[in-house]
Amino acid sequence: MSLSAVLTANNNTLSTLNSLLATQPALVSALTSAQGITILAPSNDAFDKILSTTAGKALAADPSMVTALLQYHVLNGSVPASAFTTTAQFIPTLLTNTSFANVTGGQVVMGILSGKTVEVFSGLKEKSTVTTADVMFSGGVVHIIDTVLTVPLSASASAVDSELTALAGALTQTNLVTTVNSLQDVTIFAPSNAAFQAIGSATSSLTTNELSSILEYHVIAGTVGYSTLLTSGLANETLPTVLGGEEVAIESVDKKVFVNSAQVTITDIIVANGVMHVIDNVLNPSNSTASPVVTASTQAVAFAGVSSATNVPFTSGISATTTAPSASTMTAMAVGGMPSAAVGMAALFGAGAAVVVGF
Repeated sequence: MSLSAVLTANNNTLSTLNSLLATQPALVSALTSAQGITILAPSNDAFDKILSTTAGKALAADPSMVTALLQYHVLNGSVPASAFTTTAQFIPTLLTNTSFANVTGGQVVMGILSGKTVEVFSGLKEKSTVTTADVMFSGGVVHIIDTVLTVPLSASASAVDSELTALAGALTQTNLVTTVNSLQDVTIFAPSNAAFQAIGSATSSLTTNELSSILEYHVIAGTVGYSTLLTSGLANETLPTVLGGEEVAIESVDKKVFVNSAQVTITDIIVANGVMHVIDNVLNPSNSTASPVVTASTQAVAFAGVSSATNVPFTSGISATTTAPSASTMTAMAVGGMPSAAVGMAALFGAGAAVVVGF
């Protein structure tokens, strides 16, 4: 069957998708002639959860955002349900518009098998479940999903919605927001609020240059290190950061990943220009040889002579009106394994996030 015939035959479930596609003749033409693609088709109920909101109505009225959203639901390659395993796969999509994605080869989704069910994770670790798999058509396969994918946000906006407000505030304070958001193919090791709080006594005395150096030491440009790569090709390697090439060491032990002496606690927050992993310590470029005690439940901070602060630093004026699944350690996973269920649905394209200066 042709794609058109399949969508028509499933119109009772996919009428909203069909209506949106009708506004996108160029995309429909491309999909009709394409070979070897996978369409993750949100059901009517999935779209109802979005389009009934004020933000969703604004989305539907913006053709460029509709195009980006629909492109993000098309995978490069024919991927039947049987191709998904309990190891995460990061699959490129047709979303290559640099206004929404700055990742070589197209923005990705994460697919994984949970029991007998295929789950797909998008921006902010939002989970979509395949409810009807393997609807075949001449150009590939359609999987019907229960939740519209969330197009990954910028790194800074993702930090806000992931409750990494200390990081977001520090980026704002150092005027690094635009710099970090505009880099291509990044891996960001994002310290949790608790990590910044643990060095709280030192934060007030840091100069802007010192704080900038610390933040730049957490960013790798040119390598998108998804969790599966951290435990294989990049395991026990060093990676150059944007701090003049100063390196961080990656260590993988018993499904745990460490960066210098910090442990990765939440993996694979897909952002517009790469991926972000939450870590439990702030990295110190002046202590680049810090290494973990892999059997310990917590690691010593990498800064000498510091003490914890009562309040989380850098968070004044930084807030969000939505909390995404990426904020919860419930969504952390043994790296390369299966994440647990998402705990809520963040707004599409970041709608609902508080407006923060510089973001």
